[in-house]
Amino acid sequence: MARGAAWGKPVAACAFPIYALRQSLYRKPHPMRLLAATALTAILLASGATAQITKPAAITADGVPALPISLVEALRPYAESRGASPVAWNPVDRSLIITTRFANVNQLHSVAGPMMARRQITFEADRTGSAYYSPSGDVMVVQKDVGGGEFFQLYTLKDGRLTLLTDGKSRNGFGAFSADGRLIGYTSTKRTGQDNDLYVMDPRNPGSARMVAQVKGGGWSFVDFLPGNSHAVVGNYTSVQKSDLYDLNLTTGALTPLSDRAKPISYGDAHVAPDGTLWVLSDEGSDFKRLGILKGGVFTAVAPEPTWDVEEFKLSKDGSFIAYIVNEAGISRLKLLDTKTRRVRAVPLPNGVAGGLEIASWGAVAFGFSGPKVSGDAMVVDPATLKVTQWTASETGGLDPARNVDAELVTVKSFDGEPVSGFLFRPDPAKFPGKRPLIIDIHGGPEGQSTPGYRGAANYYLNTLGIALFYPNVRGSTGYGKRFVSLDNGPFKREDSVKDIGAFLDHFAKDGAIDAAKVGVQGGSYGGYMCYASAIRYGARLKGANCIVAISNFVTFLENTQGYRRDLRRVEYGDERVAEQKAKLIEISPMTRVAELKIPLMVVTGANDPRVPASEADQIVKAVRANGGTAWHILAADEGHGYAKKENRDYQNYATLQFWQTNLLGSPAK
Repeated sequence: MARGAAWGKPVAACAFPIYALRQSLYRKPHPMRLLAATALTAILLASGATAQITKPAAITADGVPALPISLVEALRPYAESRGASPVAWNPVDRSLIITTRFANVNQLHSVAGPMMARRQITFEADRTGSAYYSPSGDVMVVQKDVGGGEFFQLYTLKDGRLTLLTDGKSRNGFGAFSADGRLIGYTSTKRTGQDNDLYVMDPRNPGSARMVAQVKGGGWSFVDFLPGNSHAVVGNYTSVQKSDLYDLNLTTGALTPLSDRAKPISYGDAHVAPDGTLWVLSDEGSDFKRLGILKGGVFTAVAPEPTWDVEEFKLSKDGSFIAYIVNEAGISRLKLLDTKTRRVRAVPLPNGVAGGLEIASWGAVAFGFSGPKVSGDAMVVDPATLKVTQWTASETGGLDPARNVDAELVTVKSFDGEPVSGFLFRPDPAKFPGKRPLIIDIHGGPEGQSTPGYRGAANYYLNTLGIALFYPNVRGSTGYGKRFVSLDNGPFKREDSVKDIGAFLDHFAKDGAIDAAKVGVQGGSYGGYMCYASAIRYGARLKGANCIVAISNFVTFLENTQGYRRDLRRVEYGDERVAEQKAKLIEISPMTRVAELKIPLMVVTGANDPRVPASEADQIVKAVRANGGTAWHILAADEGHGYAKKENRDYQNYATLQFWQTNLLGSPAK
């Protein structure tokens, strides 16, 4: 799972939603997995001696061989799993709103009580995973895009139908309901197509929408209303190391800094208490984000966790307590803070990954939780007793998650002595003795973090094929402090993260249980760039590369990514308008060294991807083939940055399995 947007900042990082990354499991947007939950549809028998899979209508499969129907049976029942994540509490009937999938894509469901039926309440063609109730419960606002394009619109939901609130064209981001429920605050690119201007609206009357402040840049977000509805807190995200908070006068539009803009300070979640106290996460004065109060431009840590990030928190409706999550080397620790006494209590949880906190007006704390042996589901904590109750039990295809293998933390020193780590899942040595093949799976971001969550159907690789899986956190990953996350900044440090993969390869070459002659690499988004770069630099040590929604040329990527996010990405990767940086960006781009990419390649992309345009895939596939190389290319016409629709994911997953059986194991399915 990968960390990403917190107090409403746009997901500027290319966080990849298919792999089991921290952000993607229990924050919005909703969960995806390496081999995601599937139902077997759009599969027909072709004529001839061998039954074959027929691809979905939206898929173009170029260079992909015919996929035998045996792949479907091979993945069953691993592919028949799903997860559930909490979204909101219904303040009227006290039901929990979750997002889960029963048909083609994730939809919103209502759960009346622990382990009770999941009742579907949205019925859209595209995934629906974000919803917000007014305090009284008289209106629900839903945020949703079309075809994975991420041009989100706001709607109200009633009787299974969505009513559009925004213009249907611009990109909109929900911020908050006011305490009295009269207003919502949100951002919209309506004016310029790329600047996140700040708006308020009564969602019961879409005609009441008004722009409060014109701003410049795609990093602005509406954080929370101050008591009285005359002012609000808003944020401007510049990079993972720099963000600023402002007071917004909702009458005049005046913006007054709440933090020192001259300092390289990063803020995470921020919430306003009923008495006006501004609680925030901030790394001011620390290498890690701490929970505290921002007042008069001064941050005071209240619940310091000196060696780990506090990565998420929610404030109870009455302001009496805070629930927050600490990221301890990828393991989540949930704690409750009494805002008056400052007493902290730890909620007993097994090792795993938690997120998506939602506190009901009556105090119940909902969150999502998963681990190697625990499928992703919604849990609820009683703040008085700290008792944890499971509210959903998502299907795992009839398989017992408790039989899955645990993750092993692997730490090595890279080329420059910098410690880097990751999570290794080894097949059962009793069932699979001897050296085992390995797939290295690199997370996106780069501001993300791989953590030991539930592997879903990827457990098929471990339990049936005996392939080990490794999820590295190279330099630039979040979760290890702001020093570590900055180690790959700009074009001149970018390849240092690729060298980290070399350090892991060196380590596994000495591991007596890993077959160093059978190693593959895969990754999505920025992890897709790492996939290409690793295939080029370490091709002699790899059997194949599966690169998904991946950057192939930093300059063309920056020129063609959506305007609202272009400046945000320039801060991370470099500015192609500066000659020296452009030259370096070209030098380190996979397209520049594509002639060195000799191993089999699989490329997956979405036609509607606003982050990494499909042209990034087109150009590298063309170049690889021109050099006589092998490239399987899958394009989905109705998807964006990662596949959300089940039938498309099914096909991608079957092709991925065939790719690895062919190139890593040397035994394609028949």
